[in-house]
Amino acid sequence: MALGLSGNSASSSEPSPRGSNEKKQPQGNEKSVFVDGAADIETGSTGEALSRDLHGRHLQFIAIGAALGTGLFIGIGSALAIAGPGSLLIAFLFVGLIVYSVMVALGEIASYLPVAGSFTVYAGRFVDPTLGFSMGWIYWFSWVITFGLELTAAGLIIQYWNSTLSIGIWIAVFGVIFTLANFLPIRWFGEVEMYLSSIKVVTVVGFVIFAICVNAGTGREGYIGFKYWREPGAFNEAFASGDTGRFVAFWATLITAGFSFQGTELVAVGAGETANPRKTIPSAIRWTYWGIFSLFIATVFFVGINVPYTDDRLNSDAHDASASPLVLVAIRAGVSVVPDIINAVLLTAVLSAANSDLYSSSRILIGLAEDGHAPRIFKRTNRFGTPYYSVGFCCMFGCLGFLNLSSSGKEVFDWLLSITSVAGFITWSLINYCHIRFMKALKAQNVDRSTLPYVAPFQPYLSWFGLFFNILIILTSGFTVFIKWNTSNFFAAYVSVLIFVVFYVVHKAVYRTKVVPLTEVDLVKGRSQ
Repeated sequence: MALGLSGNSASSSEPSPRGSNEKKQPQGNEKSVFVDGAADIETGSTGEALSRDLHGRHLQFIAIGAALGTGLFIGIGSALAIAGPGSLLIAFLFVGLIVYSVMVALGEIASYLPVAGSFTVYAGRFVDPTLGFSMGWIYWFSWVITFGLELTAAGLIIQYWNSTLSIGIWIAVFGVIFTLANFLPIRWFGEVEMYLSSIKVVTVVGFVIFAICVNAGTGREGYIGFKYWREPGAFNEAFASGDTGRFVAFWATLITAGFSFQGTELVAVGAGETANPRKTIPSAIRWTYWGIFSLFIATVFFVGINVPYTDDRLNSDAHDASASPLVLVAIRAGVSVVPDIINAVLLTAVLSAANSDLYSSSRILIGLAEDGHAPRIFKRTNRFGTPYYSVGFCCMFGCLGFLNLSSSGKEVFDWLLSITSVAGFITWSLINYCHIRFMKALKAQNVDRSTLPYVAPFQPYLSWFGLFFNILIILTSGFTVFIKWNTSNFFAAYVSVLIFVVFYVVHKAVYRTKVVPLTEVDLVKGRSQ
């Protein structure tokens, strides 16, 4: 199945957007492309340029490393208990379609304008600098908070084997390790992330094969088939009875599905460090999306047919392998060795995610600095093209994981983590909107979309579809608190939206920015050649 990211290579006679001023490719060993008088790449020297040493496989595994984490390995258990296997599967398919609309939109823009920070830059360039500021900072904050979450999760997972060791030890150890990893030249970093993420991919594929065997009758339960879809059933009810209750249960799982898919869009964050972005980015986005989508749908489906949603162990409060529905499949089948294997993979999963989180947040910070929304010092790189100030600043937020060492601190940390669940949907909706504006700007400046490196399918309808449902999910993400009111849960559900609105209003009031006219949208700076 093709995503439609085959990539239309522009010919040498491709018309340039209004105002372009391209300079000749420099000779010698400098790998530089000059667009509008600015060096896009400048390797081997200290300054404000990133090295373009990432390949397509690196982009894919950075995104896979962020997406395949606790959301899939642990989070789907409670969602299965709430909605039932049928609703959970439909929720993942539906969110997968939304993510498809985001990814093809992102593929069209990022292959044409492969800039550091990617979509956080597009919001300010195509729509309004204030929108770029708000989107960039809420997205950056969500990932540095997630970095602290993954470090904490690593400590909790290790406690599965030795509960006497404080999680603070592992927060410190892994925080240092992955900070150092992010100071490596980008090619080395990409290789490390690729191997870490490969372990998770192999594990999910192995689980799917194992689950098929269990379902076919190799476990102590014998042949299962779709027995649990008939009894207790495929669709659970929540807050109401009948079809209304089943729909509410389905809608309540959309946030879980969205949280699991978050990170897929990170394949474009590394666009500013990618060799040959016109070909690499469309291919990387295609393989990343279908890879993550296939792994998620297969896992959700086989967990759902092998574990009834009435199993009390799905609602475990644990954060290690004992809470994973993948482990529960093995326990019900009578296979005792799997929990330790899954726990080891879980550790690899969260460490890989932490690695991706720190990388992504540092590159988002570069994009903010490029647009004047953060200090320029965060743009500086060393002789390997590594943004050391940006990485150093972002790594400090891993210390937020130490809040979990006290009971009161844990409440604060849980509130901070609630930012991440909805921030992804805010970002996705704005990517769709940026793509709509991008297409209008191309038309206003007489640039034919067919000359782009990649043309997204089903447009503009697909981007409008993604924009509508992303906003709808954002607005209804905490709808259960209105059924049974809880003030604390209300703010926890909508804190991301509140922070985003505050960022937007304050920046707009201070800087009085205006919406960028379509004829003045910058389609030149950072353009791929």
